[in-house]
Amino acid sequence: MKIKSNDYRVREGEDVNLNKWPTRIDPVCRSKEEYGKLLQEDVVQLAAMQQLHYATNRHAILLIFQAMDAAGKDGAIRHVMSGVNPQGCQVFSFKHPSASELEHDFLWRTTCDLPERGRIGIFNRSYYEEVLIVRVHRDILRGEGLLDTPHRDKKLWHERYRSIADLERHLSVNGTRIIKFFLHLSKEEQRKRFLARIDNPEKNWKFSLADIKERGYWKQYTKAYEECLSATSTQDAPWYVVPADDKESARLIVSRIVLDAFEGLKMKYPAASAKRRRELQLIRKRLTR
Repeated sequence: MKIKSNDYRVREGEDVNLNKWPTRIDPVCRSKEEYGKLLQEDVVQLAAMQQLHYATNRHAILLIFQAMDAAGKDGAIRHVMSGVNPQGCQVFSFKHPSASELEHDFLWRTTCDLPERGRIGIFNRSYYEEVLIVRVHRDILRGEGLLDTPHRDKKLWHERYRSIADLERHLSVNGTRIIKFFLHLSKEEQRKRFLARIDNPEKNWKFSLADIKERGYWKQYTKAYEECLSATSTQDAPWYVVPADDKESARLIVSRIVLDAFEGLKMKYPAASAKRRRELQLIRKRLTR
């Protein structure tokens, strides 16, 4: 099955209904062996693209991953980016903001970790938590020092969507290519993965009662994601809704989307000037004496 990135892209202005987006598709590959081969091919290509990206030093790449618990964000990042030089790639996970971070606007702490030109930055959760978990758990807002929060609900989220879109537009104009992934997991598949974490001693640490509590807000999170995806998928920073019930297919879809984004940059290794070529020939003479 050929993967087409645009099949998973949320169009700008599209009204997202996640019930109409699949959590599982026909398998991208026919066996574990084929999956391993295809993923390795993508990993090799990504490594080459990352080296070219670093050499051209014209753009930054920002990958954002959002999902419900157990959707496979960590696994997708680990497998897809396994061949990338660690010097050119950084992963940041954003949990509950610190007291210091709460003294700033909601975009401040993530802005500090944006990637430099020539590098890849990965946000495992991001500033989008401020229109997702904060929207579901309104008590979090009380710690953010906002005025009259309970009385301006619709305006608050509209303003945050606009702030996010403005930031992403600014980053795009200044050379940062943003690709955003929502790993779309079904509630039943989440249940199976939670049970698997209980049954596997090596994964017990990844599970807690808090995860079950969050599962109880499934409908609220779905609504928050639908409105977020609808409001913030743009030409500059598109969202991709990746079916996540099949981990192998999800990883191959993510890798293809990232590769397509790299190819869209139309990068070339910097051409040597006449002065630089003369310098290299002089170095060659000295090395071959």
